[in-house]
Amino acid sequence: MAATENNIPDSRGLNAFASDPAFDALLDIYLPEDLQDRLRPELDRMGGLVGDRLEELALAADHNPPELKLRDRTGQRSETIEKHPAYEELERYAFSEFGLAAMSHRAGVFGAETKLHPMAKYALVYLFVQAEFGLCCPLSMTDSLTRTLVKFGGPALVERYIDRLTSQDMDTLFQGAMFMTEQAAGSDVGAIETVARQEDGAWRLYGDKWFCSNPDAGLAMVLARPDGQGADGTKGLSLFLLPRHLPDGSLNAYRILRLKDKMGTRSMASGEIALEGATAYLVGEAGQGFKQMTDMINMSRLANGVRSAGLMRRSVSEALYIARNRTAFGKRLIDMPLMRRQLSKMLVSAEEGRSMVFHTARALAASDGGDRDMAKVLRILTPLVKFRTCRDARKVAGDAMEVRGGCGYIEEFSDARILRDAHLGSIWEGTSNIIALDVMRAARREGALDALSEYLRRCLAESDAELAAEIAPCLDRAVALAARCAEKGSDEEARRAASGLYHASAAVFMAWEAARMRGTAAEDRKTLSRLVLSHRLQPRDPLAAAEDEDPRLSDLLSRAAIEPQARRKAAA
Repeated sequence: MAATENNIPDSRGLNAFASDPAFDALLDIYLPEDLQDRLRPELDRMGGLVGDRLEELALAADHNPPELKLRDRTGQRSETIEKHPAYEELERYAFSEFGLAAMSHRAGVFGAETKLHPMAKYALVYLFVQAEFGLCCPLSMTDSLTRTLVKFGGPALVERYIDRLTSQDMDTLFQGAMFMTEQAAGSDVGAIETVARQEDGAWRLYGDKWFCSNPDAGLAMVLARPDGQGADGTKGLSLFLLPRHLPDGSLNAYRILRLKDKMGTRSMASGEIALEGATAYLVGEAGQGFKQMTDMINMSRLANGVRSAGLMRRSVSEALYIARNRTAFGKRLIDMPLMRRQLSKMLVSAEEGRSMVFHTARALAASDGGDRDMAKVLRILTPLVKFRTCRDARKVAGDAMEVRGGCGYIEEFSDARILRDAHLGSIWEGTSNIIALDVMRAARREGALDALSEYLRRCLAESDAELAAEIAPCLDRAVALAARCAEKGSDEEARRAASGLYHASAAVFMAWEAARMRGTAAEDRKTLSRLVLSHRLQPRDPLAAAEDEDPRLSDLLSRAAIEPQARRKAAA
C-alpha cells in the first residue's frame, strides 16, 4: 500500500473503516452505546473486505453485466436473469453474511436479541457502497419494501412473506423491487396508467412499467389505478404487492421485455415490464397507494443519500492516498497548495454528506419511536439529503478521478465506475428539480421547515457558543429564504433555497457533533463546520486577492485518513 516503483499508488488492501478515524469518532455519537461493542468488529470486518475482496468482486461484476434469458433450452418461457458469479458473491455478503436487509426488521443479525438501530444498517452500507454501488439498489428496495409492507399491509399478507424478505439464506430469500416509472409518467406519478382489475376474486394488473431495477425480484411494490374506482391523479392510485411466482411455482403474468443498457450500475439488472393480468395483492386501503408508496420512496431516498455520502468518502480516501504517495516536480502532491485546496473542498462536501445522513438516521429512529416533531424534521431532511448529497457526489467523484490522473480514466481502477454510479443518485427516486420542489412542499404544507428550524436552534444551543454565534446568522438567512420560497411558491428559487438549508443544517450538525467529541476530533469538526460557512454560505469576492492558507487545513487533511502500518487482510 504505497507508491510502486513506477510512482502509481495503489490503496488495495487498505481497511476502509480503520483508515477513517472520523467515522469511528462519529459512531460514539450516533450509534447507541449498547450496540457499539457488537457492531465495531463487523464494521472493521466490512472495512477490510471493502479494501480488497469486495473491490475485486465489484470490478468483475461491473465488467460482466447480467443477461436476460427469455427461454430455457427446451423453448419454455423462463425469463431468468443470469448474474455473474462475482455479483452473486456480493449478494451473499450483503444479504446473507451481514444481513443488511434484515437487521432493521427482526432479531438475530450478529446475534442481537432485537432488531438493530437504523444507524447500524446505514453505517455498514456506508462502507459497503465504497466498493459496490449497484447491489445497494436491490438491498435498499428489499429493506424499504419490507418496512412498507409491515407498516401498511394486512397481518396475513405480512405473515406470508416477512420470513422470506428477512431471510439470510440465499436459497429462501425474496429480494424486493419497486415498479413505478412509466413512459408517460416519470416524475409525474399522477399520470400512471397501469390498471388494476378484480377478476375471479383476485386483483390483476395490466400495463407497462418502463424502468424497473431488480426486475426478477421475488416481490415488487407496484402503483396502479383500480378500474372504475379511482379518481384522477395520485388520489386514485392503490398500492399492490406483486409476486414473481404464483403459489404453484409458475411465473406470474408479467414479462421482462428487455434489460436496460445503462451508463452506471452495470452490475445490477434494470428492465422493462409488461403486466398482462399479473396477480397482485392490495396493500392497505384502496386509494391510499401514493401516500403508502411515499414512505417506501422516502426510505429509498435516504438510502440514496447514504450511498452518495459513501461514494464521496471513497473518492476522498483515494484522492488523499494518491496525494500522499505520488510525487511530481520533486514534491508530494499533497504538499502543493492547489492540491490541498482541491482536497479540502472535496473533504468538506464528503463530511457534509456524512453528517447529514447520519443525523437523518438519528431523526428516523426518533420518528419511528413516536416523536412527532422529529417525524417532521425527518420529512424535510430526507429530500434535503437526496437533493444535495447526491449532486455533490458527482463533483467529488469527478475531482477524485482528476487527482489520480490518466489512470483514473481507465477501467482497471474504480474511479470511472464510481463516477458513473454517482450520477444515478440524482435521478433515482426523483431528479434534483423534483426533490427541491418536495423540500418546498414539506415546508409549505406540513410544517416541516418550522420543526427543522426549531430543532437546529436546539442543536446550536448544545454546541460551542462561539461557533454557534458564527453559524446563527447563516441559519437565519437560510431558513428565511426557504420560508419565503415556500410561502410564495417561488419554484424557480427552490434549488437555491434547498441548497442553503442543506449547508446550514450541515454546519449546525458538525458543530453539535464537535460538542460531543474530544481533543483533535472536536477541533477538526469545528474547522469543517467553519469551512462549510466560508465555502458554501458566506459571501466571497471571486476577484479579491487570496488570503494565506489557514494552517488548520494541513492539520485537517493529515487526519482525514490514516494508513495503518499493518495491512488488514479481508476475509475470504
